[in-house]
Amino acid sequence: MADVDKQSGHFLEYAFNPRSIAVVGASDHPFSFGYHFLRHLIDYGFKGDIYPVNPQRESVQNMKAYHNLLDVPGDIDLVICCVPTERVLSLLEQCPLKHVKILHLFTARLGETGRPQAIDMEKQIQTRAAELGIRIVGPNCMGIYSPAAGIAFGYGFPLEAGKIGAVFQSGGAATLLIQNGWLQGLRFSKVVSYGNAMDIGENELLDYFTMDESTKIIAAYFEGVRDGRRFLSSLKQAADRKPVIAIKGGSGEAGTRAVSSHTAAIAGSANLWDVAFKQAGVVRAGDIGEMVNLAMLFNWLPPVTGKRIGIMGGGGGKGVISADLAEGAGFNLPTLSDSIREQLKEIVPELWDWLGNPVDFSIWGDNGIKAGEIPRIFNTSPDFDFLIVQISDENPMADDWWVNITRMEVDNTINISKQGMKPVIAVLSSAKPGFHDYENIRWRTISEYRENLMAARVPTFDSISEAVAAMSKFIAYWKTH
Repeated sequence: MADVDKQSGHFLEYAFNPRSIAVVGASDHPFSFGYHFLRHLIDYGFKGDIYPVNPQRESVQNMKAYHNLLDVPGDIDLVICCVPTERVLSLLEQCPLKHVKILHLFTARLGETGRPQAIDMEKQIQTRAAELGIRIVGPNCMGIYSPAAGIAFGYGFPLEAGKIGAVFQSGGAATLLIQNGWLQGLRFSKVVSYGNAMDIGENELLDYFTMDESTKIIAAYFEGVRDGRRFLSSLKQAADRKPVIAIKGGSGEAGTRAVSSHTAAIAGSANLWDVAFKQAGVVRAGDIGEMVNLAMLFNWLPPVTGKRIGIMGGGGGKGVISADLAEGAGFNLPTLSDSIREQLKEIVPELWDWLGNPVDFSIWGDNGIKAGEIPRIFNTSPDFDFLIVQISDENPMADDWWVNITRMEVDNTINISKQGMKPVIAVLSSAKPGFHDYENIRWRTISEYRENLMAARVPTFDSISEAVAAMSKFIAYWKTH
């Protein structure tokens, strides 16, 4: 086993915070992953030593290249392997001589192919690595994203770190989480794609993220597990310490077949996974979109255990639909109390007995400017556990008025959220505008205001259905924790 890092007490610090990295198979060819992994270390500003390794080149991407690991002048904490399977065993023999701690095998076409020869090669690599004391991430995986250390496996990932850690068997799914989460204002402490889990798998990774102080929320994608009993123990220990949001890939017949060819995992029955997640206290997500929605809530809201909602904003039809969806999800929309109506009577004497919950902004007419008082009144009322503000992006005003009304509602939402009296979430449709649609001021404005809401740490959803579905799972978690 690799030595344990003295500062954190966990050997995986050599993967997420290495002092030096060698890219074996480093290349100048942009279709090669040896090109991309080296490019990422340069572009994301890796702070340690970088050693490109290529036996055919004296330099790669304007950096001095080394013919093999033994030519590298210093010790190496992490090796990223981008060479074919037949060269992995000889690479392993060099690793102990350079005190390599962890080998990331991007190399694929091993056990996941189902071919006897490839399965045998994976076993040989696994056996020899164990004999040499080299820990392996992979094979068949994208590896490590650690923004604080300047390590990434994709383009356009956020440079700044956050507090969401991710344990993903799939590199593609991990990339979707990072990219979609980034658009929703989320940032990540560390992400790992671990592929076939030849050596380092879900259990050790969960244990690491459980103790990692920079990770406050764990997102996970599993296709299968090697040791079910230990997995349940690690999963429960993680969920006892911090929220765990998980996707199980391969629940149906076709998905199970896809899992086998993707990472060679044994998917297991859907019922067993349901039981495991429930016993451990895990929040289950159906897809990456729902995972991002849940992560927003855990990232930005305090615990919520009550189901009384105050909904405001939008026209009558939007209010009716939101009321139906909220009640269908198990929420309660209290009628307006006498106290609230007395306050409304002072603000809009002609409407005070007409308004309800949800509050229909379309009936305010010339009093529209006073509608900004509603969030303030709801925010101070003991009748609601949390608030949902539906930004009136469907209002029929001319562009200049539309922009001003929408801005007022967004600013009011941000202001009441900053007061911290009640959890506040927003609904602002992103629809599906095309490239040229952004020439229209309305789509540009919606995009800008979504950014403003997320910069203010207000969870913002595309629809009321997404909002209440995510809040239902969020509240269920906090009721048991």
